[in-house]
Amino acid sequence: MTISLNRVLSPAFKPVHKAIKNKEYTQFILKGGRGSAKSSYTSIEVILQLLKNPSVHAVVMRKVANTLRTTVYQQYIWAISELGLYNKWKYTKNPPEMEYKPTGQKILFFGADDPGKIKSIKVPFGYIGMLHLEEVDQFAGEEEIRNLEQSILRGGEMALEIWTFNPPQTASNWANKYCLREKKGQMIHHSTYLTTPKEWLGERFLSDAEHLKNTNQRAYEHEYLGKANGTGGEVFENLEIRTITDQEILRFDRIYNGQDFGWYPDPAAFVRLYYNPSQETLYLIDEIVGNKMSNEQIATEIIRRQYNDVYTICDSAEPKSISDLTGWGVRAIAAQKGPGSVEYSMKWLQRRKIVIDPKRTPKATEEFTQYEYEKNKAGEIISGYPDKDNHCIDAVRYATEKIWRRRGFSA
Repeated sequence: MTISLNRVLSPAFKPVHKAIKNKEYTQFILKGGRGSAKSSYTSIEVILQLLKNPSVHAVVMRKVANTLRTTVYQQYIWAISELGLYNKWKYTKNPPEMEYKPTGQKILFFGADDPGKIKSIKVPFGYIGMLHLEEVDQFAGEEEIRNLEQSILRGGEMALEIWTFNPPQTASNWANKYCLREKKGQMIHHSTYLTTPKEWLGERFLSDAEHLKNTNQRAYEHEYLGKANGTGGEVFENLEIRTITDQEILRFDRIYNGQDFGWYPDPAAFVRLYYNPSQETLYLIDEIVGNKMSNEQIATEIIRRQYNDVYTICDSAEPKSISDLTGWGVRAIAAQKGPGSVEYSMKWLQRRKIVIDPKRTPKATEEFTQYEYEKNKAGEIISGYPDKDNHCIDAVRYATEKIWRRRGFSA
């Protein structure tokens, strides 16, 4: 039987399909907005892979078991029907599973809220080589998922894992944070309804999307474009998270270093950045962050990376540490600070675009994207900037002190 992939696969997912076909990765994170066809694609892909691998079975999971039958179970019935294979499968609702009659291969459906069933999973032959986690952001976090992986993907040549989810609005959600870190063997793919064939979505869907776009841009960007654009409490709304290329860095001519001291649990944080005044844009180039780093270790690393070409502006509350860095050869000087300097410098940063590369500065990425105003019990924002989880942010404030001071601040 010949299957026309152009008819069942959204064009946005052809790179993913190709990567799976070529066995380029083992984990695929498919995130995106409403109507992006990521779940439809995944159900099609799992079926296709079962047909190619007759000794492999698949497990499909959601966080809560009682949501399975009306969501992913029906999604897989749709996929099987779209591929013209409905009569070749046997369907069982209790327990929810599907069996490919020609080979006996199974798709098993589980909720993560029933760990006993997961640990006792058995298949009649072969092994479980595919795991689809739907609405992955609803799981408790990486540790829960690692336990599931260890219980389910335990043997065999194939170990294909696919996550699908709509990014939560807040950047601090663990799934959003997970996507900011690179991992070997992993492909992260983002899709929206704009890449889905219009005839698949229908006029009502497109009309609803356009209406929300015109009436509530923020909600539209989150729901339909899959952007983690915050809940209104984020301090920095001007972030651009992307790759900063080596070619860009070669053109940077205004380099600044900043150092915030720490030990444990607060880390020491050094940040190197570039500022483009004409575009009012900062680019975070590199960081040196760690717990229990001695001043000698910090100095050695700054010099090793050849970052001693400019002064490093340091937290003035640590004069001994500054003296240590100087003694080890770093051109270190104290920040001036002064009353009102925190508020002024933070507002200055909030008015600039800040370009961050998660690979070059992972800790700074985490801090800037998750830094939010504190709220009272009524959910109202408390004025002032929280003094926690902001060590790279402080290093950036110190690094840029000479810039924002000459723009009008005086202690």
